[in-house]
Amino acid sequence: MAIEIHWIRDDLSLAEHCRDWRQLPFVAVDTEFMRVDTFYPKAGLIQIGDGKCAFLIDPLLIANWQPLAELIEDCNVVKVLHACSEDLEVLLRLTGKLPQPLFDTQLAAGYLNLGFSMGYSRLVQEVLGIDLPKGETRSDWLQRPLSETQVSYAAEDAVHLAELFSALHARLSDDKYAWVLEDGAELVAQLRREVQPDSLYREVKLAWKLSPQQLAVLRALCAWREREARLRDVPRNRILKEHALWPIAKSQPTNLAALARIDDMHPRTLRQDGETLLQLIKHAASLPAEQWPEPLPEPLPIEASGILKQLRAVGQAEGQRLGIAPELMLRKKTLEALLKSGYPDGPYTLPDSLRGWRRERMGQALLDSLAGAGDPQ
Repeated sequence: MAIEIHWIRDDLSLAEHCRDWRQLPFVAVDTEFMRVDTFYPKAGLIQIGDGKCAFLIDPLLIANWQPLAELIEDCNVVKVLHACSEDLEVLLRLTGKLPQPLFDTQLAAGYLNLGFSMGYSRLVQEVLGIDLPKGETRSDWLQRPLSETQVSYAAEDAVHLAELFSALHARLSDDKYAWVLEDGAELVAQLRREVQPDSLYREVKLAWKLSPQQLAVLRALCAWREREARLRDVPRNRILKEHALWPIAKSQPTNLAALARIDDMHPRTLRQDGETLLQLIKHAASLPAEQWPEPLPEPLPIEASGILKQLRAVGQAEGQRLGIAPELMLRKKTLEALLKSGYPDGPYTLPDSLRGWRRERMGQALLDSLAGAGDPQ
């Protein structure tokens, strides 16, 4: 059956449609974007599905995004997306807002134990019995005019996403539906908690092996790299390669020749920013000790793997009871944070990352499963 497609190519039309959509219980939202050589995604198309038609918004022709921002933030309209982390970035970049409430169909599939991290085409096939054509993921969504194949692909996404929501919603219990929305709110909260550039050094592989003085250099490098990537709107690795960060902080080269010998040091980086990097290293390395970061904790020892497995089993057992994909229950980072809070002898403290229904249903069981665990502080 042919899909009814409506194009939105001006501010007035967008405002009128947004007023209409705010009268609905839900809208399906999808985005097509390009992110080949930029830090920020560049929107090529925004698709809205109302359960009947596909609306294609051309972001290259829209100047006033306020009506869409108001729809996105309207708590009376559920926004339905699929595996939406990058879509959220696109919407935030365009409108300055993030969707609430948010229903992610990929999460819903996990709550129904259909599968974890299911791709959109597979989920549509599983739930709706529809075989979608091959994706246009490598298309140039900034070209104009868009090809007929691109338009058809984008419209199908919007229509079937709305159908998916109706089908999944009908199969979810009230509790599980609330939990999907709760997880959606957490996805939004994570994006709102934008990581500060000065804290990124903590995520560098093997950073825990560096001394506090070396960590001061690593902190400066990571923060500079992040700020420059945002400022120039290029990928982080175009500024400075990920694998070059640690060896620079470790060896702290003082001239261009030494900097050039660093593994993964791109000649372009050396030409464009070599002198800046040397100044950055020199300044950070000479900071007084009281301005150095605290040493980073070592990873959990290999002996702790058995306890982590024991903690995972708490989530797996609860997932089995509830009919939820086990991978959706407890994140590895959360369990590691719990274990690090008191390893090896306790007392243990539930980490902040264990929130909502997971904390209520599994928090005490996790503490009880830890040998010699104390009460949460």
